[in-house]
Amino acid sequence: MAIARFPSIVLDCPDAGALAEFYGTLLDWKVDASADWADIRADNGQCFSFQQVEHFNRPVWPGQDVPQQMHIDVIVDDLDAGEAAVLELGATKHEHQPGTSFRVFLDPAGHPFCLCVS
Repeated sequence: MAIARFPSIVLDCPDAGALAEFYGTLLDWKVDASADWADIRADNGQCFSFQQVEHFNRPVWPGQDVPQQMHIDVIVDDLDAGEAAVLELGATKHEHQPGTSFRVFLDPAGHPFCLCVS
């Protein structure tokens, strides 16, 4: 028996609204932001949340001085088209690219995320 329908993932960041706009646009999910908290929600109810924290330290990947702690894999049909789209949204492509079926990017707050082909 499932206790919940979907897990909610919460990312710490320096600007909750801005990061929610980034991921909301990327995933085409509805954005709901307040002063220091924001949610993005899919039509099926799945939700990611963003918590604004003071003195946020950007993750440093692949090093572990400031560990990534988690990352999001986003499935795309075309890596080149996906890359162009996330760069336009404000992501940066990481210099370290360890594979060929996925690409590593940093969101505007520095969290690593991957675009992956299925």
